[in-house]
Order: sequence, then C-alpha cells, then structure tokens
Amino acid sequence: MKWGMLLVAMTACGAPPLEAAPAPGEAPTIDVHPVGHDQICVTKGAVADAAIREPTVRAFARGSQGDAAAMTFTFGGDADRGRALANGELRRQMGLKLRAQDSCNVVYVMWRLDPKPKLEVSVKANPGKRTHEECGADGYTKIKPAHSHALPSLEVGSTHTMRAEIRGDELRAWVDGALVWAGTLPPEARAISGPAGMRSDNVKLDGLALSAPLSKAASPECKKTEHDD
Repeated sequence: MKWGMLLVAMTACGAPPLEAAPAPGEAPTIDVHPVGHDQICVTKGAVADAAIREPTVRAFARGSQGDAAAMTFTFGGDADRGRALANGELRRQMGLKLRAQDSCNVVYVMWRLDPKPKLEVSVKANPGKRTHEECGADGYTKIKPAHSHALPSLEVGSTHTMRAEIRGDELRAWVDGALVWAGTLPPEARAISGPAGMRSDNVKLDGLALSAPLSKAASPECKKTEHDD
C-alpha cells in the first residue's frame, strides 16, 4: 500500500495521523561518521576482525551522540550455538541501540528474523534504575509504526545497511537507503540520553561497521557485563 493511501486509510478508521506522512524517498537528516573499532566498547560477547560469532553481543560507540546510528554488515546465518534472552525467548536479530543510557534505559531498532522478518522498535525505560540486576527484562514498550515497508530479503552472504534517527519524538529507520519504518516514540523516551550502539542475538555477522554522530559528552563506563540489556 502506498504511503499516502495508508495515511488516508488510517484516518478513515479513526487512527491519529502523523503531522505529515513521510515521503518514501525521505532521507536521513542527522550526519553520522564512521566509528573506529578501537572506539567500540563491547559490553557483552566479542567483536573480532569486524566479525561477530558469539550468540550475544552488545556494544556502544564511545564519543558518540545517540539520536542516530548506522550499521553495515554481511549476514552470515545463524550463530553456531543459540542463547536465549533474559525472558527465555530464543530470538535471532541484529540492530541499533539509540540513546543507550544503560542496561535499563535505551531505544532499540532491531531487524528481527522470528517468527517472520520485520523491523521492530522498542523503548526500554526504567527511571531510576540502570543495571540488569535492578530492572531485568522489565520496562519494554513495543512501538507500533504509523508507516512501515517490507524489508529486503536477508540471504547468507548479503550485505545491508541499517540506519535510524530520532527527531523530536519521531523515529525513522532505513534499510539499504529505503525508508522502512516511521513512528512516534512514547514520552518516556525523552528522558533517555546516551550514546549510539548495536546488538545482535544468535546470528553471525561479517564486515561490521558502525557510524554515529560525534559527541564530546562523556560516555558510560566501558566494562563487561554478565547480563543482557
């Protein structure tokens, strides 16, 4: 369905429209810059030679601002061994962390493979909490898009670029230059502030490259954690 037709249909059904429907060719507006591998803090798992082989990886870009990020990768298929999330679910996905304040407060833009491929945006908000021991898997809100578009086919050996940015309360996401998600974040996302980052679960990635806006603000402490965020 075309963007304009979708907006009309939503309005006819009584759903509140965005102030303006995004054009299919809408481009990112926040500049991002390549993050050196020595500036990527891996808090869970490992990234070696721009490759991910472990089932759980979490990382953020030191010296970055968290309202935008881009990640390029070559998909290598399923991880050799699977690992369930904190909620017990075994999920295959990779994506971006925006405003990665800590383990309890972050905005996720994830390319999920299960049960079917889709882009999912969620906000994890736990005011006053910052460690996994304090919040666990609590505080997640899945955000329903106002507009969405099908993702490209994810084949082993295929290379893709995910990009997302927050403008005010609006979030936009692109895959391979095409706008695939547009929606409004809940008010609690306004209080979350931190660097950009990435995460992966139960997939293998090669040629990993992360880009983000530069920032002089202090980044969170770079240290390993036993738990997921």
